[in-house]
Amino acid sequence: MTRKVDRVETSSGNQGSSIQAGLGGRYASALFDLAVEARAVDRVEQSLSAVRDALAASSDFATLTASPVIARGEAVKAVLATADELGLDATTRSFLGVLAENRRLGELPQIIRAFRTLAARHRGETTAEVTSAHPLTPEQVDELKQQLRRRVGREVSVDLSVDPQILGGLVVRIGSQMIDSSIRTRLNALASAMKG
Repeated sequence: MTRKVDRVETSSGNQGSSIQAGLGGRYASALFDLAVEARAVDRVEQSLSAVRDALAASSDFATLTASPVIARGEAVKAVLATADELGLDATTRSFLGVLAENRRLGELPQIIRAFRTLAARHRGETTAEVTSAHPLTPEQVDELKQQLRRRVGREVSVDLSVDPQILGGLVVRIGSQMIDSSIRTRLNALASAMKG
């Protein structure tokens, strides 16, 4: 059964105050509650991954989500057309329409991150946000997951991003923990040490 989303209410569930702290987190919690109710958590997560990829690949879509000058009705039409083009599930499609109607498309990156964290927690996993200077190969991702699994003692899903400014190495965030082995951080530490 697919449930149409015509408004979003914030969740009062026990998903964790850190996720619900921001507006994006509250929207993600509401979407997560709808996905659980529809037994569509995996489908919604896959759709949100497609949205994240589209944001990275299409400057037009990224502009649509970030621009406050696009008329509300035009934003709704454009985002629903994009959802259809991407083949998104009905829950996510309706949710994007609500975001466009409420002028909250700019929250999409935070919503996607928070939803992934909720979905991983729902599966008994931990989510690690991993930033690298260059895209990681599938083999590197698998090795990283194994190392993180040994470190945290449970399954780990990774949310990958690329930031050339870190120069090399990785920055890994798991909850409130951060492991920063980036070259930029090492160079900054060396510069501070040399200043005395």
